[in-house]
Amino acid sequence: MNSAAPALTPTTRALAWCLHLLVIGLLSLAAVRAVTGERPHAGWIIAASALCGLTYAAGPALPGVRRSRRAAALWLAAVGACWTVLLALSADGVWVAFPLYFLQLHLLPRRAGVAAVVATAVVAIAGFAVHQDSFSAAMAIGPALGAAVAVAVVWGYQALYRESEHRRRLIEELTATRADLAAAQHTAGVLAERDRLAREIHDTLAQGLSSIQLLLRAAERALPQAPQNAARYVDQARQAAADNLAEARRFVAALTPPTLEGTTLADALERLCTTTSARHRITARFHLTGDPAPLITAHEVALLRVAQSALANTVRHAGATTAEVTLTYLGDHVALDIVDDGHGFDPTLLPASDPETGGFGLAVMRARTRALGGTLTIESAPGRGTALAARLPLTPPSATEPEAHP
Repeated sequence: MNSAAPALTPTTRALAWCLHLLVIGLLSLAAVRAVTGERPHAGWIIAASALCGLTYAAGPALPGVRRSRRAAALWLAAVGACWTVLLALSADGVWVAFPLYFLQLHLLPRRAGVAAVVATAVVAIAGFAVHQDSFSAAMAIGPALGAAVAVAVVWGYQALYRESEHRRRLIEELTATRADLAAAQHTAGVLAERDRLAREIHDTLAQGLSSIQLLLRAAERALPQAPQNAARYVDQARQAAADNLAEARRFVAALTPPTLEGTTLADALERLCTTTSARHRITARFHLTGDPAPLITAHEVALLRVAQSALANTVRHAGATTAEVTLTYLGDHVALDIVDDGHGFDPTLLPASDPETGGFGLAVMRARTRALGGTLTIESAPGRGTALAARLPLTPPSATEPEAHP
């Protein structure tokens, strides 16, 4: 069932009330003139005016007229019939044709509304000519001009209404699109933050806990024969646990890594090599080449995490006796190289990233360097050790600046 008219707004309600008052006023005028002018059939004119008014008033009270074009057409036909009777009795009924034009154009389909307006105008002209007992072009000007004005006004209003509705839909679509975009950005931010936290946890807490596990296993093996070595391993495990606790507190406080607080990246890397050599059966040496240049926090954190993860992998998997860590400043780039003499591996046969089995380190290191506009390369072969190189620009892309303050 089609709607007979667009949804009413404050403006359209005001226009509807004006139309109601106009119809009532014109019908009342016809009745009053019939009485005061002592016209013949005055009683019938008053009755026809009242009947037309009652029929007209019944329309807004009937819900079907607003919901169905068929019901609206039937109601208009009833009003038109009453008006025709009034027009046949009094020439003053011709003025009621003007509000009828608006009703027909508003409630009927476009073509049917125009046809109804033309028919009403013809009936008004013919009725007025009958009362005047003559016909002239001047008699047709009023009803015809009124019909043309009504068509122009209603069509213009409908065009404005359609344009307003189109703009309203565009605004709703834009609002929905902006909401979807905001939700997508929020989701992307959440995923990026989860990825960042996963890298941080893997490169700090997970590696530290793995080191503690290795130290406690060494203490367990040394306990029966060499209690003094076991105590040394336990002390190193305790120190590693203290470092992990500092890292956990850093997560909560959202600060830079404790190893970088109040020191340089080179000093932090040298201390990392010293700690690794003291805790494990490997000699890790640090080298600095080039003229040191200031780095943003994101670069320092990334290079330190790469070194931590690479040395942790060397200790756990490589079976190496030495590891060389070199920090090189190359003008517009900074490079970090970690080379060990372990048994090596085939980089093409690396398993898929799996944090449960420890296969997450290389993927995290590569993601870190790539996020800052850098590169990570790995060279290794079975029995020939491993060389890992991380290269970062001194000035990162603007899109990566948020990484500077995780």
